[in-house]
Amino acid sequence: QVQLVESGGGLVQPGGSLGLSCAASGSIFSLDVMGWYRQAPGKERELVAVATSGGSTNYSDSVKGRFTISRDNAKKMVYLRMNSLKPEDTAVYYCNSKARTRTAPWMQNDYWGQGTQVTVSS
Repeated sequence: QVQLVESGGGLVQPGGSLGLSCAASGSIFSLDVMGWYRQAPGKERELVAVATSGGSTNYSDSVKGRFTISRDNAKKMVYLRMNSLKPEDTAVYYCNSKARTRTAPWMQNDYWGQGTQVTVSS
């Protein structure tokens, strides 16, 4: 299994910045993709940003130019730097990884963290 633990959420004013971190642990063979999703009240979970182990990244249009995803493969960490935050960025942010375990390296599975609340409000 792979465990993901997020940290860094909180309350921030519009226009402010916040950073999220996610640490992966467990019987990890590979973390093929690591990324962030979010879910606002009454809405479906949506992709925010993802990064492959090779360094490719993808962002939702709503956060392009404001958010930056990065990975530290040696530390099995993924980060999300959020700038110019807007009230509509308020949501629970979830860390996700498409990963393979040592016991079943041929199989890629989805793993999720418990989520961290980000609230953008004055």
